[in-house]
Amino acid sequence: MANTFDNLPFQPADILLPQDCDYDKWAVVACDQYTSQPEYWQRVEERVGRAPSALRLILPESSLDGPQVEMDIMDINATMARYVREGRFKTLTGAMIYVERTLFDGRVRRGLVGMADLTAYDYEPGSDALIRATEGVVMSRIPPRVAVRKNASIELPHAMLLCDDPQRTVIEPLAAQTGGMELLYDFELMEQGGHIKGWRLTQEQLEQVAGALSALGDSAAFNAKYGTEGQPVMLFAVGDGNHSLATAKECYERQRRLVPPERRDSIPARYALCELVNLHDGSLEFEAIHRVVFHTDPEALLDALARSCPGGRRGAAEGDGLALRYVCAGGEGVVTLPEWGGRLPVGALQNFLDEYLMDHPGRVDYIHGEEVAREFAARPGNIAFLLPPMAKEELFLSVIRDGALPRKTFSMGEAHDKRFYLEARKIRE
Repeated sequence: MANTFDNLPFQPADILLPQDCDYDKWAVVACDQYTSQPEYWQRVEERVGRAPSALRLILPESSLDGPQVEMDIMDINATMARYVREGRFKTLTGAMIYVERTLFDGRVRRGLVGMADLTAYDYEPGSDALIRATEGVVMSRIPPRVAVRKNASIELPHAMLLCDDPQRTVIEPLAAQTGGMELLYDFELMEQGGHIKGWRLTQEQLEQVAGALSALGDSAAFNAKYGTEGQPVMLFAVGDGNHSLATAKECYERQRRLVPPERRDSIPARYALCELVNLHDGSLEFEAIHRVVFHTDPEALLDALARSCPGGRRGAAEGDGLALRYVCAGGEGVVTLPEWGGRLPVGALQNFLDEYLMDHPGRVDYIHGEEVAREFAARPGNIAFLLPPMAKEELFLSVIRDGALPRKTFSMGEAHDKRFYLEARKIRE
């Protein structure tokens, strides 16, 4: 294959696909979903039963604080090794997969599975890397994820990269070319996940994608698009899986320190499998991620929030300033903060909650879907803040100008729309 991807941070990979198993039991949703809904994962457990499944290769985040987490991680690593030993996977060498995901509501999301070069990714604030985080990475969330990945022999991706391609030059042309591709999978996903189909790109299509990505990454075209001057190119933004990719980066840095310098660029951990999606894909909508505080005193929390800003007040309707909508067992209303400094609503609220919960009882969780947030808020001792969605067209320019957004600013769709684990890749030699 011509080295058309040599200078690009997204490349073909040796992709592992499961074989001799039921795909509808193999594929499960991203591990960071339904963290406050253990009944979801129980249903998945019952559906999978004893069948081979990606469920055995991941640790749902709802289990990260479990009493047997270390044993769970050892079991995951052992199962990975066993699946490889048993020939559970077939290898697609130097491959990219074009994916069509029909979501539960009928819309189709198009993507491209390949691997991201972690040397081109940086999650630090103010980064000028080709691949940048869209939200602040919480460093305390990295060690438990490293514990899962550091001894893993394979990875299963739920990270999604976004490209800002309004002319639809990279992914969309592939939709009309599937007749010449090899169909790899075509099946229904569990738990309202919709339907997924995937095709392997031909050599000609790989070169087509490389050419389109190279044009998208041209420095002059990049600065003209955003009205900037001399800004380093940001080719991809991390849409989903910021902490997953940050964990992969940390594990790579650890491994590279243990090998001779001449081998550091070639170790498998340098790359992370992920899916590339166009920001302008018609199915892609930015959903708000609501905050629910559990086991707290809602009245005391609301009073403190109002006092956190001069002139702040509670009421039934929005006033002038930043309006934060809340719901709890005692009713619903709005806290208005007149002097809020132009911050995004999510940033102002998150900063307050981070400080407040250091000295007061409560635990915050990040909930997809207003209905679910309201259900939790109806229980005594809980309160939900319902946040507005961010316009997706603002994403790239916001990150270019201001750096990473506050964590959990947006979600690309509802929880059941998230990426399902399906493909895999070896990350150890």
